[in-house]
Amino acid sequence: MIFYTPDIEKDPHLPEEESQHAIKVLRLEAGDKIELVDGKGNYYEAEIAFPHHKHCQVNVLNKVSDYRPQPVHIHIAIAPTKNMDRLEWFAEKVTEIGVGEISLLLCDHSERKVVKTDRLEKILVSAMKQSKKAYLPRLNEMISFKEFMKKTHPEHCYIAHCMFWC
Repeated sequence: MIFYTPDIEKDPHLPEEESQHAIKVLRLEAGDKIELVDGKGNYYEAEIAFPHHKHCQVNVLNKVSDYRPQPVHIHIAIAPTKNMDRLEWFAEKVTEIGVGEISLLLCDHSERKVVKTDRLEKILVSAMKQSKKAYLPRLNEMISFKEFMKKTHPEHCYIAHCMFWC
């Protein structure tokens, strides 16, 4: 089982949600070995030192830096659809294949103008852990298409568009 610990370098504890899962759900105890990722490319082997459902303390046994690095940085921009399930599925799948950054676009004809990114962040973390990745994609707040294009380097920009033929 892999646990997400974004601040493991500063604080050798699992976050509350991860502690709850480890101790209450999986019933892990002191001395049990676990795997950790910090979302920044580091992978850790650790053991539970002090099991507690709110702040489980761990001892890091081994650290692997730059674990399974991606050969290129892929940044995907997407205009969210009206159906939020589709965006959540999309975020999960691109995390599993190793996309480094996701930007949400507000286009002229967008049906969804607001996206709560906290739920998407949880989906990204879950997909990262499930696919045994050590890198958490950066999720950018919604931005207009025009602003996004101003920030993008045109020589590295590709646009995909679905066309339906009748």
